[in-house]
Amino acid sequence: ANPQVELAYLTPEHDQVRISGRAEVVADRALLQEIWDANPLLRHYLGSIDNPELIVYRIVPERVRFMREWALEYHDVPLEPPGKGAFST
Repeated sequence: ANPQVELAYLTPEHDQVRISGRAEVVADRALLQEIWDANPLLRHYLGSIDNPELIVYRIVPERVRFMREWALEYHDVPLEPPGKGAFST
């Protein structure tokens, strides 16, 4: 499978943020438990944290771009080194 992904967010004003990177499956049981405990809809639909349909991905960003709707040009957003800043886990 190809782990390369891109997430895009569009504000009501049509500004865009695009995050390109690599998807990793989260296997950390403590983190999965934290996510499970915080999301009643997961419990409702999946029934058990051990349900094989529960797959959580972590996106490791490789490129982040931002564009104002009226500008029609993307700007690269600097990434922090791993373990630092908003994109650390």
